[in-house]
Amino acid sequence: MNTKRLHGIVPKIGIRPVIDGRQRGVRESLEDQTMNLAKSVAKLLSAELRHSDGSPVECVIADGTIGRVAETAACAEKFEREGVQITITVTPCWCYGGETIDMNPHTVKAIWGFNGTERPGAVYLAAALAGHTQKGLPAFGIYGRDVQDSSDSSIPADVKEKLLRFSRAALAVATMRGKSYLSIGSVSMGIAGSMVNPDFFQEYLGMRNEYVDMSEIIRRVNESIYDKEEFAKAIAWTKANCKEGADLNKKEIQKNRAEKDALWEYVVKMTIIIRDLMTGNPKLLELGFKEESNGHNAIASGFQGQRQWTDHMPNADFPEALLNSSYDWNGIREAFVVATENDCLNGVAMLFGHLLTNSASVFADVRTYWSPEAVKRVTGKTLEGQAANGVIHLINSGSASLDGSGQQSENGKPVMKPYWEISKDEAKKCLDATTWVPANQEYFRGGGYSSKFLSKGGMPVTMIRLNLVKGLGPVLQFAEGWTVDLPEDVYKIIDDRTDPGWPTTWFAPRLTGKGAFKDVYSVMNNWGANHGTFNCGHIGADLITLAAMLRIPVCMHNVDTEEIFRPSAWASFGMDAEGSDYRACKTYGPLYK
Repeated sequence: MNTKRLHGIVPKIGIRPVIDGRQRGVRESLEDQTMNLAKSVAKLLSAELRHSDGSPVECVIADGTIGRVAETAACAEKFEREGVQITITVTPCWCYGGETIDMNPHTVKAIWGFNGTERPGAVYLAAALAGHTQKGLPAFGIYGRDVQDSSDSSIPADVKEKLLRFSRAALAVATMRGKSYLSIGSVSMGIAGSMVNPDFFQEYLGMRNEYVDMSEIIRRVNESIYDKEEFAKAIAWTKANCKEGADLNKKEIQKNRAEKDALWEYVVKMTIIIRDLMTGNPKLLELGFKEESNGHNAIASGFQGQRQWTDHMPNADFPEALLNSSYDWNGIREAFVVATENDCLNGVAMLFGHLLTNSASVFADVRTYWSPEAVKRVTGKTLEGQAANGVIHLINSGSASLDGSGQQSENGKPVMKPYWEISKDEAKKCLDATTWVPANQEYFRGGGYSSKFLSKGGMPVTMIRLNLVKGLGPVLQFAEGWTVDLPEDVYKIIDDRTDPGWPTTWFAPRLTGKGAFKDVYSVMNNWGANHGTFNCGHIGADLITLAAMLRIPVCMHNVDTEEIFRPSAWASFGMDAEGSDYRACKTYGPLYK
């Protein structure tokens, strides 16, 4: 299990068993059924969910059923004491709406109204949700499709799906709260995403922003503010596990062997230092560096790099790629979130994906759309299978998580797993599938090493991007699809036309035949920035739920309407799902404003 990296309350889920308050027959007959519903939900969530560090999610159940306002207050008191930031109310019956709903404006809320004919749980659900809507406290409503018997304590599949979707998204919201985004450096080459907007982080995510200059890396290297014992271990591990690739630079500008060895040492030190800047390191306290030992409590970070750093110093491809992966010289561990070029908006997309899947996020340029016609013209070959409609070439300068190579597997198919499910053999396969190519010195004059791998095809993935729009605020876009394999000779020809020393993922989005998903070209043409991130799995429905909690509208997606799960209040803003999303987010405003 990981050592706890960050300071702050570990979010818990509070279960609120709400009951008809009428004594002398009604309430007494419902006590066991109501409490059993709460216990069933707590058991489900505790069994199915983990935090990104691998620790189990803890559920806190109210001390007793909640029938009147005094019991509501007692439950709120207990939840505040226990650090509950998410609440799920469950009931099989009618209850007193205004007296029993969760009125805490800082909790994320859902209500499950049991679908049974003996008592009107659905009636309470509708009344309570109406109260939430009227009071401006949006809540998610959960109502099973099929009627159950009152003695049935099982959770139907459709209810289970919504409980888990709500909880995954709410845990992501609560986990980000109070943490930091650490900017190492500032704006890279005029990229808008690296123009860090602290109001966005504070008002929408509940996060703070921390800043250090890139010269802090130099200071810590020069003054030996790092664990030298760990460095010795790290450089030995790097030499044993990180294969150096062919130098693709012109011979007259290639580094010599001594220079390359010195670069290896420097990028390994950078990796240790960037990690220490994010989360601190108690070893530094032992070495007499009390201030530096604290870190910045950063759940995500970004490194500017170009150009002020990389024109003179080694690039951060190795530190970024390794930190974003689920393993290093200390073994298998939770992936970090480090954005290339300090693109904090892509860093937030990476963070969303990481917290929803508990696995690594892969940073990439959304580089090129290759139509079937263009591939045929350039290579003489016809694209087939999932690639038949064309592909998007995802590639970056080597900072992509090695998990993205697709060398982990489940049921014989490539995946990216939470770290606690990754075997040592799978971690080694990811490392063995990667070579470290001396950096393209026309881009990176200071040198460095860029990762090079080819993602295995057949992995379900979701490509994600967050953008800021003047006058509107943040919007989220994503595309579910798959990694695909291309014939080796096709890959070689296309790869040689761009940057053959960088990692490649061929992405085929799932098409709907209309709008931004009419064809693969339309997906590329509607993408809102030069960067994107991808995570394993089709997690679009979870992203929609998460975005609604944060009041961020979704401007582009390919999720079926039946899978969309937003607060019940969204239905009051019109019958067009996407338009109502925009109107609701504008009305309620940022979650923390």
